[in-house]
Amino acid sequence: MPDLIFRKLAELDRVEAIALGGSRAGREYDEKSDYDVYVYVREPVDEAKRREILSLSCSYMEIGNHFWEYEDNGVLNSGVDIDILYRDLEEFCRGIERVVVQCQPSNAYTTCMWHNLLNCKIIYDREGKLQAAKRKYDVPYPQKLKEAIFERQLKLMDSAMPAYKIQIEKAVMRKDVVSINHRVTEFLTSYFDLLFAVNEKTHPGEKRLVELCRKYCSVLPDHFEENIRILLSHLYADDEEQKKVLDDIHRMIECVKAIII
Repeated sequence: MPDLIFRKLAELDRVEAIALGGSRAGREYDEKSDYDVYVYVREPVDEAKRREILSLSCSYMEIGNHFWEYEDNGVLNSGVDIDILYRDLEEFCRGIERVVVQCQPSNAYTTCMWHNLLNCKIIYDREGKLQAAKRKYDVPYPQKLKEAIFERQLKLMDSAMPAYKIQIEKAVMRKDVVSINHRVTEFLTSYFDLLFAVNEKTHPGEKRLVELCRKYCSVLPDHFEENIRILLSHLYADDEEQKKVLDDIHRMIECVKAIII
């Protein structure tokens, strides 16, 4: 545990709370598992100060990366990676409010931040605001949200004019392997978003999805793993075999419809 980093960050007036996410927040980790740290701030913390704090425990640092969220990335002296993400707590909670209360679905990962909040391990909470947010949003999965995810993802996967099924078919006919890969990936993000909603489970993120579905989802499509493996096996096959991707997509759509109708 990078306790020194946590302690030094907690000393800063601008820091409201610190939480640990990912596998380190639970029990399913080993000595090589990285640290996902969420620092909730009321105002930005100076980059020089953050570099000073991380240098106490890190052999390598990248300060102020902004590829996804705003974050610092480093390697602890123990050799374990650490990612420190800086968030505005009020803005973060407004995003969860849109999902849990207003029931607004996304194209993918709809409930991922809700999952992040509910499953994080609080390291520091100056005024108890993060714990209060955890209590507020620790509610049963809203039926309205579930239905909204069903509607959006089925349209994206299957029936809307820009549906992934249609885009994949066009890409296959053009033999555009990059586009096929991209659209199949997007199809799968909608597919898993829908599966977690079917089971009224918050979305755990992008890693180990098949494994986590097997472990936590009691309702899964017929031939769940087999269909995914077949689809991926055809993705980079020769031209004739690659056309089978269209049959694979159709089969997966019909199987998922069967568990929600």
